Amino acid sequence: MKILPAIAMTAALTLSGCASVDMASSADSAKAKEFNPPSEGNAGVYIYRDSFVGKALKKDIWVNSNCLGESAPDVFFYTEVEGDKTHRIDTESEFSPNALEVMFEAGKNYFIRQFIKMGVFVGGAGLELMPEEQGKMAVAKLDMAKPGNCSKPM
Repeated sequence: MKILPAIAMTAALTLSGCASVDMASSADSAKAKEFNPPSEGNAGVYIYRDSFVGKALKKDIWVNSNCLGESAPDVFFYTEVEGDKTHRIDTESEFSPNALEVMFEAGKNYFIRQFIKMGVFVGGAGLELMPEEQGKMAVAKLDMAKPGNCSKPM
């Protein structure tokens, strides 16, 4: 009977390793954390992952069907999209992508949190639009990942 707890502990330690992705320079990360207004006519989009669950998982993120990058724990991405339009943000999940459509107002920054949720075989991912102040506080503690590397096409 003492073997069961040992097996469970070994499995937990094996699955709790951290995934990693290519990171942007510390200068680029610091610049993004200044939260300056986006370019004229655009909206700034911060997509971040700060959840404890799913540390060993990487999950793709797409903006308007274009690869933004592969997320890992404690990272964020910054991109700009055309303002005053609705854009679609997708994230890879266990069985199919999960999407969030947001009307992005020009001149504003938006914060979208990617979170990992329990799945049948592997953890899934979801997206939620966060209040600006809460998003800024979260992003300030994270490091910026390099964009443009998804594990599979959308």
